Amino acid sequence: MSEKILPEKSTIDARELAKFAVLSQHWWDKDGELKTLHDINPQRLDYIKQFTPISGKRVLDVGCGGGILAESLANEGAQVTAIDAESEVIVTANSHAIGQQLQIDYQVSCIEDFIAEPFDVITCMEMLEHVNHPDTVIEHCTRLLKPGGYLFLSTLNRSLKAYAGAIVAAEYLLKLLPRQTHDYAKFIKPSELATMARTQGLEVVGLSGMAYNPFSRKAALQESVAVNYLMCCRKFI
Repeated sequence: MSEKILPEKSTIDARELAKFAVLSQHWWDKDGELKTLHDINPQRLDYIKQFTPISGKRVLDVGCGGGILAESLANEGAQVTAIDAESEVIVTANSHAIGQQLQIDYQVSCIEDFIAEPFDVITCMEMLEHVNHPDTVIEHCTRLLKPGGYLFLSTLNRSLKAYAGAIVAAEYLLKLLPRQTHDYAKFIKPSELATMARTQGLEVVGLSGMAYNPFSRKAALQESVAVNYLMCCRKFI
């Protein structure tokens, strides 16, 4: 089989896709290798709802994986479209949604190739640290966002505390995540992410950190953005 040739500015990192293809069958195991995504999901949803109601809104979930956030958005009454470049996780997501009797439009696509009418809300959670050219992701999210619409982002700060917590502790000591889930070089400082957003004409209207206790498996929003953080941006033009 010949290797797929990606465009020069493709956001896809083939090594990252391969990692998540292996995990695709375990996405909905709440006590499995991706349990932290289940544990932090209520806080992600709460953060979104602080800024905008979801019911009746057209929402795009970018890098949706197996559909944890997409299903929560659909359960809130949103009209959800969800995309991921990894086909096996989309199969998992679609199968689970059908089992839950949820109507979610899942599609295999990278953001730069995706074409649709503009959305009221776009989410891109725990994805930017797994792609090439995160600025390109922001560019195309902005393209797909209605004027007045909201873009919600979450990722990991490129800090020593994040390296110690998200890689050394989470992957090697506590084994909360599979080893090599994260690449520290791909972590993004909040100031860098804000600059990417403002370059595209977005205004940063919210920034929050997220704390996670691996023993109680409880997450909470917090002021410190030293490790995990969420950002809300709005398109005013």
